[in-house]
Amino acid sequence: MPRPAPPGVPVRVPRGRRRAGPGVVARYAVLVLMALLLAGPLLWQLSLSLKGAGEPLYERPPSVIPEHPTFEHFGTVLDRIPVPHYLLNSLLVAAMAVTGNVIGATCAGYALGKLRFRGRSAVTVLVVMALLVPSETVLISQFLTVRAAGLADTLVGVALPTLVAALNVLLMRNAFLALPREFEEAAVVDGANAWQRFIRVSVPQVKGVITVVAVFAFVGSWNDFLWPLIVLSDEQNYTLTVGLNRLRGTFYDDPRLIAAGTVIALVPIIAFFAVLQRYFFRGLESGGLKG
Repeated sequence: MPRPAPPGVPVRVPRGRRRAGPGVVARYAVLVLMALLLAGPLLWQLSLSLKGAGEPLYERPPSVIPEHPTFEHFGTVLDRIPVPHYLLNSLLVAAMAVTGNVIGATCAGYALGKLRFRGRSAVTVLVVMALLVPSETVLISQFLTVRAAGLADTLVGVALPTLVAALNVLLMRNAFLALPREFEEAAVVDGANAWQRFIRVSVPQVKGVITVVAVFAFVGSWNDFLWPLIVLSDEQNYTLTVGLNRLRGTFYDDPRLIAAGTVIALVPIIAFFAVLQRYFFRGLESGGLKG
């Protein structure tokens, strides 16, 4: 017979197979549905880009795995449009957007979150109102402003309206508000001014949220199509999203080429996120995105 356990020592009960409850099954079902909704279009585009010329595209039920996969459509895209040149233009615009948002949103977020000045609440309300306004409603005013500044048909004009996004300002404000006051008070006692407290005390504590802002700015700038289409007229200044529109013909469109171009445009986003994903998820967990 097994000896009884001494008093105070927990008794280990052998584990058997536990049946999943209805709540667990429902959660997994929701996760699978979300994965299909989010990854389904991407997989379909990848499947279209790899399908040969003779394979049906819209058969029922749809065939996701190509019968004769080929990479010739990617070569055709590179031959028809100057992808490297458009890629460089998109990278320049994205670099300006990321730099502007990281610097501008961080400074604005610190001012709204930590500094005390008259009208701070009103400025915060204005930032929230700017977030609620659809971007399409201000396109005309943006274009007139950019044209008056002499920046029409330039990459700077494309990046100018996205240099500081309202959402990123609110993210940084919440991140700085979540920091304990003791850090700032200790720095004040040591004689640090506002810039020293900002750079040496507060910014190192919110690096994860700054990475989130950088990712949001890069993805938003890279995927933007309508605004560059309005501002740019010279094909030499086209970004990649606008340049890929040249794959559409007047009388004939090949969905395989459009899908291949879409996959090419997706590669830099995946690479950028892969480099920063570690800091990105750390920023999501740091609390800067709450409330």
